[in-house]
Amino acid sequence: MTTSAGQIAISSVVQGLDEPWGFGFLPGGAVIVTERDGRILRLEAGAPVREISGGPSVVSRGQGGLLDVLVPRDFETSRELFFTYAKRQGVGGSGTAVAKGTLSEDGLSLENLETIFETAKGGSGGRHFGSRLVEGRDGMLYLTIGDRGDRPSAQDLGIENGSVVRISRTGEIPSGNPFVGQNGAQPGIWSYGHRNPQGMAMDASGQIWTVEHGAAGGDEINRIAAGLNYGWPVISYGQHYSGGKIGEGTAKEGMEQPAFYWDPSIAPSGMMIYSGALWPEWEGEFFVGSLMFDMISRLERGARVSEAERIASDETLRVRDIREAPDGTIWFLSVGQGALYRMHPG
Repeated sequence: MTTSAGQIAISSVVQGLDEPWGFGFLPGGAVIVTERDGRILRLEAGAPVREISGGPSVVSRGQGGLLDVLVPRDFETSRELFFTYAKRQGVGGSGTAVAKGTLSEDGLSLENLETIFETAKGGSGGRHFGSRLVEGRDGMLYLTIGDRGDRPSAQDLGIENGSVVRISRTGEIPSGNPFVGQNGAQPGIWSYGHRNPQGMAMDASGQIWTVEHGAAGGDEINRIAAGLNYGWPVISYGQHYSGGKIGEGTAKEGMEQPAFYWDPSIAPSGMMIYSGALWPEWEGEFFVGSLMFDMISRLERGARVSEAERIASDETLRVRDIREAPDGTIWFLSVGQGALYRMHPG
């Protein structure tokens, strides 16, 4: 395949996955993959795909289920893994939650699994769980949560819907969170006014970025900062699926503008900021999977963020997640193909 960086090959890592959602690299070369129905898989060169037992009990309904996985930087000593998932809450309800477990020495089971965070109020719908998880430079966990299809809740600080949440690795709320001590606010909230962020990444400077679904148009990339309001559903560059106007327009005082938006929507999911290890010309650039147009969007970062290239092949069918491997190759999950692929120099 020809790209702006020259010829690139795409190789299959594993086929036959059922609704894969997230993946992460373990030291030594093994890969952890989540499937939305609750399975956690371990992939390793020269070995069959094996299931890791002991994961959380998930509500697999609509867009909910077992979602992201995070391998922290200190995994070699801690052996901790973090998962996001839809957790049952009350009768017929579910909310976004984070579970932590210790991977056994044989790498095939999770021990001491515990839920360290869950949203304060679940919903009965099966939409917009968000659910990407990133370890910040500060050692804290950043979690995206969608509005659960309840648009006004993204502006309500009394619930975590439509927010980025910041917690410690034990689930405690850091004292430096912007709404700690504010009457009625959920103290875990770091930023709010998001619709459904299904991608998040940290750049080389430690800055957190998200990519989120708009409605019909208005998918956004946002530069995340403490306490800021990103506008949903008051402002948006999209429109309702019915064709109706969203909120008050595209801008309002006190609400942030996106760093970039797509119109028409691409249904973005998964986000990576590339190091430049194998392709120096791509250093610091965004790579975002598309569930709608069966491609990977590459975006340049200069004075402004702009889409520079769409990488498409038979393999890039409904790209759910995309990450850089330790060796600098680019890996991505295709829901449409039920497969994990690896991009490498060709």
